[in-house]
Amino acid sequence: MRHHSKGRAFGRPTNQRRALLRSLARSLILHERISTTEAKAKELRPFVERLVTYGKRDTVASRRLANARLGGDDEIVKKLFASIAPRYTDRAGGYTRIVKRSATAADGRKTAYIAFV
Repeated sequence: MRHHSKGRAFGRPTNQRRALLRSLARSLILHERISTTEAKAKELRPFVERLVTYGKRDTVASRRLANARLGGDDEIVKKLFASIAPRYTDRAGGYTRIVKRSATAADGRKTAYIAFV
């Protein structure tokens, strides 16, 4: 049984999995649309949406939380709080969209785009 087994492990230890999500989130905030595997996109969505919610609050505490989650990258945090989060002030969640791609990669992975709405 899978009790208390939330999330995907991606065959990686915790620190590598956390670093993977952190780098995917940085790329998504920087480029506003990235292509990745479907499973990684589904794991990334709640991580990024929580960051956008921090950005909507725009307090010192939420900036520090976002900075900690993104690994201390000040430029990415500035972009999140200055340009991305203000777009969604009237929206109550659902800031990202996952679009599944029709073709799979050569090794059989299902790929998808994840982008801000």
